[in-house]
Formats: sequence, structure tokens, C-alpha cells
Amino acid sequence: MNPPPTPAPSVPPVSLATDQARTRLEELTVIDVRTPGEYAAGHLPGALNIPLDHIGRALPEIRHASARGGVLVVCASGARSAKACALLAEQGVPTATLTGGTSAWAAAGHDLHRPAARDTRAGWSMERQVRLTAGSLVLLGLLLALLVHPACALLSAGVAGGLVFSALTDTCGMAALLGRLPHNRPGAAQLDAALQALRAR
Repeated sequence: MNPPPTPAPSVPPVSLATDQARTRLEELTVIDVRTPGEYAAGHLPGALNIPLDHIGRALPEIRHASARGGVLVVCASGARSAKACALLAEQGVPTATLTGGTSAWAAAGHDLHRPAARDTRAGWSMERQVRLTAGSLVLLGLLLALLVHPACALLSAGVAGGLVFSALTDTCGMAALLGRLPHNRPGAAQLDAALQALRAR
């Protein structure tokens, strides 16, 4: 009986400051794990868009790219990219995350690339989408409590509790749910093009 395959050793991810990433940008494969709308609103030069929930599907291509050079994973603030780096580290794929994400990159005065023609309505960041959804649900709960039944205020309380939990754990279930909506998911052609670009590295 053959022994089970040895799992790939975990490789701890590293963090790069914006200036460090900028000096190495030409040699790095940059993967942006935000939603397509966020990516279209502005991304690092040369970044490929592979949303966080597609990292598993892209694992062979990312492994191929990492074997040929460094891989930098970015998102808006660094939270999602850190999660992606942890997932890849468990598979033995070495990566780095950009400290502060694209927000820090832009704040440092570095360029963000945008498609020449894009639907600006799709450019809402995930944080902005979460604020809109959470605020709308809180207002809805209060209105229903006034007009229908006081118990409807529990909806507002539930959203508030969820936001507190999100802050304490640095996770966001609402963002995960919003990320599955059609406007936040890449088209098949978009994702295939990103995977093909990784294979060509």
C-alpha cells in the first residue's frame, strides 16, 4: 500500500510596503483579489484580477507563477490579500501581501490603472457596498418596528451585532455574501484571461 502523499510545507507569507513593492513591481506577478468592480475602479499596474473566492481554482496557475518569480497579492486594505496569502501558504505557495493594499498604494502617490472605458456604477468598493447594505438594513428594521411590529427592531440589532463581531474578528460575512452577487463576480472570459496570463508567466 502506497503511503499518503506528503502535504506541501506551509510557507509563511511576507508583507511588502508600498515603496518596496513599487521598486520590485516589474519582477512580481501581482494578483488582485478584490471584486471585478473594485478592480476596474483602479488597480496596480499589471495586476491580474482573481477574486478571493476563486483562489482555489487558480492554485495551479499561481503555483506556476510563483515558481518563476515573486507573487504579490493585493486587495483594498490588506485584509483579503492576507487571507489569500494564508490559503496559498497552506498549499506551499510563497507569496507576499501589500501592506495597506491599494488604498495605501494610492495614498503614497503611486499610479492606479483603470480600463479606458468602464461602467462607473460597478466601481463601488466592497467596504462601500457593505456600508450601504448595513445602513439600509438598519433603517429597514427601524421603519418596520415603527410601522409593523416592535420586534422588527431585532433586524437592526442583528446588523449592529454583526458589525461589532466583524470588527472584533477582522472578518466580514456580509462582504462574503455580497461578493457572490453577479456584479461582484468575474465573467468566465475575464477569469480565463487572467488564468491564461498566469500560465504565460
